[in-house]
This record gives sequence, structure tokens and C-alpha cells, in this order.
Amino acid sequence: MKLPFNFKKWTVEQTCQYLREEELEEFEDKFKACEITGEELQELTVDKLKKMGIEQPNDREKILLRIRKLWQVQGKVFNDPIHGHVELHPLLIKIIDTPEFQRLRYIKQLGGAYFVYPGASHNRFEHSIGVAHLAGQLVRALRTNQPDLPIDDRDILCVEIAGLCHDLGHGPFSHLFDGMFIPEARPGTKWKHETASCDMFDRLVDKLSSVMEQHGLKLPEDQIFIKEMIAGPLDSKTAEAQKGEWPYQGRPKEKSFLYEIVSNKRTGIDVDKFDYFARDCHHLGIQNNFDHWRFLKFARVCEVDGQWHICVRDKEEDNMTDMFHTRLGLHKRAYKHKVTKIIEYMIKDAFLKADEHIQIGGKRRKLSEATEDMEVYTELTDHVFEQILNSSSMELKDARDILNRIMSRDLYKFLGETRSPVETSEALKSQLAAKLSDGLKPEDIVVIGNLLVNMKAGFSLTFIF
Repeated sequence: MKLPFNFKKWTVEQTCQYLREEELEEFEDKFKACEITGEELQELTVDKLKKMGIEQPNDREKILLRIRKLWQVQGKVFNDPIHGHVELHPLLIKIIDTPEFQRLRYIKQLGGAYFVYPGASHNRFEHSIGVAHLAGQLVRALRTNQPDLPIDDRDILCVEIAGLCHDLGHGPFSHLFDGMFIPEARPGTKWKHETASCDMFDRLVDKLSSVMEQHGLKLPEDQIFIKEMIAGPLDSKTAEAQKGEWPYQGRPKEKSFLYEIVSNKRTGIDVDKFDYFARDCHHLGIQNNFDHWRFLKFARVCEVDGQWHICVRDKEEDNMTDMFHTRLGLHKRAYKHKVTKIIEYMIKDAFLKADEHIQIGGKRRKLSEATEDMEVYTELTDHVFEQILNSSSMELKDARDILNRIMSRDLYKFLGETRSPVETSEALKSQLAAKLSDGLKPEDIVVIGNLLVNMKAGFSLTFIF
């Protein structure tokens, strides 16, 4: 019979079973005679073993060495280019070694930016490991620096799991899928990748519930807590109706600061950003002036307006300013680079044209319907791009032609940039089409953010306002 993971609940017989498994059966009678249960194992010392009648020093050391393995939990070490050697808890390794998490290896962190920045080949997989690491580092630093804070080992493990699983729900090319494709494929839907992250995590809990409980998690309480750290209050109607009251179920108000570590809904300053600032800058070749390790060193929990929040000293103003400048620079130079947005718009157009004709997974779901079934969604990655590109189906010809234009660099053309309000964009497109030649029509022009782009193939004229 397999021993329970929590050794502190072992009976005398189960303690003796462990001795047999560790080839220490010769001392079994001594433990039985002294009625040593699992709860007493951590209290054993050399002197206590000697009083139990175990005379040889080598035997006593051997017993203590084997017993200490029970609470010296060994994780796994990753050599990360951003954070160095990262050690993760065994439960996190169990989560990593699932199809739901492994799919993140095949989802580009920066979507279409890889077609602009050749170094931006990193994926959601390594980012998620980095966030789990930083989440653990921050919550442990808070407990070390402020021992009176109500942080226990279970809280730490939950925070690390939330960091690891926060991006499980990203679709192909990351934000392109939930920010551009889904709103057009399914108008009116409020689906976002955090929704799928929670659904994916529920699927993981179904698979790993016994392992999670063996590692000390309490289900469903901790399951709810982890999902709340990822997506915010799960019952948005209740949260809206009870403004001013505590909207979370997983942890009480006294632990409100724990909700600000992975995804900070109050200030936006969280370890998710710390990792992707450092990781994206590294792969893009852009300077990162923000020192997240300094933030971890000086962060403290303070009571503000009746709630406990993660705060920093006024002397950290320059470092925090560098963080926001880094974010601004990444958005201007990479995330919203005009060619990045044009390529992402083209991929979105190809996905829309392929939606009715391409089927995902064994259940043969439409591309836009994959979000409704996590078994199917597990099979949906950036590979759908190659699936369309390499297909021979006539039904996918229009989508394939758009992707071939990307591969041959026959991109939609950048016409200009405007700060006009969105509601004037239709009139603006008509004016621009009238000014330009070669039969350009208003419907050939799209507005992407504040960029004006021509979708017509072969049209090379640019117009800068």
C-alpha cells in the first residue's frame, strides 16, 4: 500500500513501512517499541535514537539521513537565460509535464513581432516558468522581511502555481488570438485568455487533484484562490454589487496583498511584467533599465485604506519610473511597431477566412470554437499557421494566399499615422482614397490602432500625414 504524502499523519505501522522501503527494517522493532508515529519523526535526534537502543553512530546517522528526506522536498532546476538557475517545487514540475502546459512551447510570446525582430523567438513556456520563479521570490521575500505577515507554505505554493499557470489560456500568436481574431470571429463575446487559463487549470486539477492534495493543497479552496490570482474575482456580478466589500473567496481580506503578486489588478505592477520586460528586452535587443530585483528587495506590505497592499519606498521612484519607461519603449518599438501590427492583422484576416474550413483536434472544432472545449484547445497552437500555409484545400486558398504574402513580404502597406478619433476613421479613409491613385477604395484601407494601412496587393505608394 502506498504511503500518504503527508508523513505527519502516519501511524506507527506506516512509519515502519517507510523503514522497510528505505531498507532500514532491522530497526523496525525499536520504532514499534517506542511507538514512533509520523508526527514524531521530525523530533528525532541522535540522542533520542541512542535512547531507543540504536547503539552504532553510523546507524543513527543513516536513519536520520533517510528520515530527513521526507521534509527536504527536492524540485527541479532550470537554467534560464534571464534569471539563472531556477528551482521549482515538485508539484510545479508535475504541472509542467502535462500537455496543457507543454503546448506553451509552441505559442510565441510576442506574436507577429517575430516576423520583425528575428530574436523574438521566445515562447509562453519559458515566460511562465520565469513568472512562477519571481512570484515565489517575492512572496518569500515579504515573509522574510515581515515575519508577522500571515503567509504560510500553502500560500507560497499557490502563488507559485498561479504564476506558472497564468498564461495557460493564450491562443495562437498570443494576444492576436484573443485581442484581434476572437472579437471579429465571435462578435459580442467577452472571452479573453484569462478565462481559458482558468478553464485549463480546472482541467489540470481534475488530472492532478490527488497529487496536489499530497503536497498540502486544500481543494477546492486553493483552486479558487489560484484562479482568482490569475483572473481576478470569479463572480464579477457579485464583485460589482459588493463594491467596498471583499470580493475574493480564496483568501480573506488580511491576505489581500497576495492578489497583487502575479496579476495586480490595482496598479498593474506585478511579477508577470517583471519577467516579460526582462525577457522581451533580452530577445528584442532593447535596453531594460528597470531593476526588478531591487523591487523584490525593498517591497513591503502596508495597510492602505483598510487593505494590505504591496508598497515601495519613495526613494524607489526612479526605479519605478524606469519600469514605466521600459513598458512604453517596448510598446512603441516592438508590440505596436507598424510592421508587427500589419503582419498580425494579416494573420487575423487569414484565420477569419480559414475559420469555417479548418478543423482543430479530434473533435473537429472550428478555429473560433476551440475555446469552448479545453481538450481541443490543448491542440491549438501557432502550428495552425503552417497548417493553413501548407494545405492544398481550395477552401483555404484565400487564407493561404494571405499567409504566402507574409512569407514573401508582400505586406499590407503602411499609408500613415493619424490621431483622429475612431468615429472619424470612415470619413478619413474616404478622403485618403480620393487623394491617392491606382483605384484605391475606402474598403481597401483599414485602421489598426492609429495606423492607416492598405490591404491591396501590389500597391506600393505610402502617404505620411
